[in-house]
Amino acid sequence: MSHTYEYPRPAVTVDCVVFGLDDEDLKVLLIQRGVEPYAGRWALPGGFVRMEESLEDAARRELEEEAGLRTSHLEQLYTFGAPERDPRGRVITVAYFALVKLSAHHLQAATDAREAAWFSVWDTPKLAFDHAEVLATALQRLKGKVRYQPIGFELLPPKFTLSQLQRLYETVLERELDKRNFRKKILAMDLLEELDEVEQDVSHRAARLYRFDHKKYKQLEKAGFNFEL
Repeated sequence: MSHTYEYPRPAVTVDCVVFGLDDEDLKVLLIQRGVEPYAGRWALPGGFVRMEESLEDAARRELEEEAGLRTSHLEQLYTFGAPERDPRGRVITVAYFALVKLSAHHLQAATDAREAAWFSVWDTPKLAFDHAEVLATALQRLKGKVRYQPIGFELLPPKFTLSQLQRLYETVLERELDKRNFRKKILAMDLLEELDEVEQDVSHRAARLYRFDHKKYKQLEKAGFNFEL
């Protein structure tokens, strides 16, 4: 027998923190809200969860609807439930974060988003709701996780130089790394495939290109390998 309970129920939303890398700058995807509350204010893409969809399905739908973006890497981050976080009422949001290659995505705002754009994580406009807190939480997760899982490769092009890889880690971690030690450590893991190719159309001496071996990493992970930088 089904029962209907008469008590106030909170609504549930999803919000997505999507990171990308542009040269030496870590970017986050923001949308400009086209409706109240906070019409005209920049915010993380997201929205209400429909009755028939899972949380992750809702997150993927909102990303595609509001920014025209699809991603393979989407991970649940944290749940934010402060009673006054949304002026529309009692709304709990489940945050997700994703990593994408900027060159592979063309943003296109739609539905209730006026515009979609990439902003430096170090220089974002004032955000709607509690999205500044959500972004800060996602950035801390990225900084921690990039050291013990090879998720950083999701931000790089399929073929990259060792210098590009080092700059990625320096950008995310906000500190300089010793070039010799970094290369020694990353190459010792034997997870990079050295290609018979070099950079093209560069003014300096062309560097060797590499590719991350996902298949080999999965095999090593099953055998107990720990990725740690």
